[in-house]
Amino acid sequence: MNDKKIIFRVDASIQIGTGHVMRCLTLADALSESGAEVQFICRKHTGNLIMYIQSKGYIVHTLETPKTTSPTVIQTKCEMELQLYHANWLGVSQEKDSQESKPIMQNFQPDWLVVDHYSINKVWQTELKGTYQKLMVIDDLADREHQCDLLLDQTYGRLSQDYHGLVPANCQMLLGSQYALLRPEFAKWREFSLKRRAVQSQFKKLLITMGGVDPDNVTSRVLDVLKTCDLSKDLEIMVVMGATAPHLDTVKNQAEGMPYKTKVKVNVDNMAEIMANADLAIGASGATTWERCCLGLPSIQIVLAKNQELIAQNLQKKNISKVINDVSQLCPALASVERKLKIYTKKSSEILEGLGIKLVVKALL
Repeated sequence: MNDKKIIFRVDASIQIGTGHVMRCLTLADALSESGAEVQFICRKHTGNLIMYIQSKGYIVHTLETPKTTSPTVIQTKCEMELQLYHANWLGVSQEKDSQESKPIMQNFQPDWLVVDHYSINKVWQTELKGTYQKLMVIDDLADREHQCDLLLDQTYGRLSQDYHGLVPANCQMLLGSQYALLRPEFAKWREFSLKRRAVQSQFKKLLITMGGVDPDNVTSRVLDVLKTCDLSKDLEIMVVMGATAPHLDTVKNQAEGMPYKTKVKVNVDNMAEIMANADLAIGASGATTWERCCLGLPSIQIVLAKNQELIAQNLQKKNISKVINDVSQLCPALASVERKLKIYTKKSSEILEGLGIKLVVKALL
């Protein structure tokens, strides 16, 4: 057991999605089980998961709801030059956010501050220097400077030179999908899933997961296109969405009119089991990519955001998953993947075993 104090700065919203909070919760649970005291700092964006985090037993310090989705002040010349597409996801300036966070940090005095936020860089981190012992940053983009002691980037194929000049020389880097923050259930279901795929070669169960929020309602477009594909009438479709998804009711209504047996599940707590029993998945190229790979679940990935492009390109090159840039390409993609289910299972299952959480906890504690 240890008595370390760890605080997370992370947000969820309609714009940001739920993935950042969910992977931080996975890490928080593992740290708590090791005896650490864990708390969160979250801003009250529309679509936040503050109550969900609290339901898991964590103290959440809430920052006020932003009045605008754009920061009021561009803080640095670096930011002005980059004009990063995700810079406004904080809802306020980095200076204001750090000022609101500072008294919380000073009161808690954490050993580790863990930041998982595309809108935060070394400006915010330097403002809070002295309120924490060490800083860990979770990133996927390698597009801005960090003042951190430990950096985690679980992107497949990520290289240390991608962060050259963006982190201090003495920063410890955990790079690659072997460090993916997966809940322990995925490692537990891995053997069952791979054995099942070794004997099951037919495409009977399709899983659709376009992220917890899916603000652009890609799920509905996927269902529309599936009606036009030449698929077995015995096909079973399961759609998994988050409770904060703005188009949830639309998708539920649409599912009732599908020519295939179609179920919509919300806020599931057995995703590993669902994936292990699916034959093929259609999903976004986000954090759930690593869940699917761990279980050897063949997938068609749809690139929904700029930060997903690198992941998708790397996986496509290695034939680990099929990648499409538009839902209209879905029918031929399905036919292509269905012919090579076992190849996709083998390739995807080789890139990680689902034990990254243990490696990251060890680095922290």
